Amino acid sequence: MNIKDVFTKINKQYQDKLPFVVYRKPGEDILKCLLQKNDVLHQMDSYDTSGFVFAPFDNKSKSILIPVKNSEHYQCALAKLVAPENIDSFRENRTVNDLSKQEHIKLVNKGIQEIKSGILKKVVLSRKEEVDFTNNNLLDVFSELLNKYPNAFVYCWYHPKVGLWLGATPETLVETKEGSFHTMALAGTQPYIDTVDVQWGDKEKEEQAMVTDFVLKQLSSVIKNISSSERYTHKAGTLLHLRTDIQGGISDEMIPQFHNVINVLHPTPAVCGLPKDNAKSFILQEEGYDRKYYTGFLGEVSFASNEEMQSNLYVNLRCMSISENKASIYVGGGITKDSIPELEWEETVRKTETMKNVLL
Repeated sequence: MNIKDVFTKINKQYQDKLPFVVYRKPGEDILKCLLQKNDVLHQMDSYDTSGFVFAPFDNKSKSILIPVKNSEHYQCALAKLVAPENIDSFRENRTVNDLSKQEHIKLVNKGIQEIKSGILKKVVLSRKEEVDFTNNNLLDVFSELLNKYPNAFVYCWYHPKVGLWLGATPETLVETKEGSFHTMALAGTQPYIDTVDVQWGDKEKEEQAMVTDFVLKQLSSVIKNISSSERYTHKAGTLLHLRTDIQGGISDEMIPQFHNVINVLHPTPAVCGLPKDNAKSFILQEEGYDRKYYTGFLGEVSFASNEEMQSNLYVNLRCMSISENKASIYVGGGITKDSIPELEWEETVRKTETMKNVLL
C-alpha cells in the first residue's frame, strides 16, 4: 500500500464521519493509520487496552481511545521529506491583533505577580488564535506538516463527536519498550536561524532546570535506575528549545501501573507549571478559554511490536483544531519571575507563525 492509497481511505473515512488517526513518529519514514469501524466514542479505562489515546490537558476529564480491535490499520512508507524552511521565509505573513496582545500581556503580568507572591514558581500561559481555513483537503495540511517537521510526531486525528485536530509536536511524554523508559524535559524557545550553536538566557535555563528537576523527582517513586543526559539545544522545525533526555528501567510487573507514570508526569511543568496543582488552578481560572486537547497527550498505548507491548506518548504541542472554515491555533510559553511580558507575547507569535505557514 502506498501513501495515495492510505490518503484515499482516510478521505473516505472523513466523508463518512468515522473516527481515524494518521501519524508518523519522529525521524521515521513510516506512516500509520487507524480507521475506526463505527462512530462510538470510546473513553480510556485502562492503559493495557491497545489503541491510540487522545487525552485533554485537564486530567480530570476522560481520555479518548481509538481501539485497535475496533479499527482497520494500515501503514506505508514515506518518500524522503523536505527540510523545514527558515523562519525568515514567513515573517512577512505576520499579523498582530492588538486586543489579543493586550489580553495576553495582562495575563502574563498576572502570572508574574503570582510568582512574586510565592504562590507559583512557574506557570505556562497560552492563548488561542483563529485564522481562516479555506483548503477543503485537510490532508494537504497534514502533508505540509510531514514535510516541514521530519523530527516531530506529526498527526491528524478526527472523531465526529469531538472534532478534527492536527499537529507536529516536538515533545515526548513517555516511551516504553524492551524494559526501558524514556521521557524528556523540554523548555525555552528561540527562533532557529542557521545554527543550533546559540546562547541561552538565565530565564530559559532556569525554566528548563525546573522542568528537569520536577520530572526526575516525580519519576523516582515509580521508575528504577533513572538517569539523565546533559542539557542541549534541540531543533524543532523553525524553533529551538533546551532539552534533557531522561531514561530508566521499567519491569513487566510495572506495566499494569503504567497509569501511575502518566499521572505523575501529566501535565508536566513544561505545559502547566509549578507547583503543579496551583499552576493548573491558575490556568483554568485565568486563561479565559478551554485548552481542550492542547497540552494534553496522544499516541500509541500497548501496541504489539516484536512480541512485546510498547507505548509511545507525546505532549500535544504545535497543534490546531479545525472546524468549518476556521483553524484554531494553540500556543503558549513558560512564565517565570524574570519573564518580560512583551517578549512572552513575541514568543507566542513566533509559534503561531510556524503553524500558519502550513495553512498558506
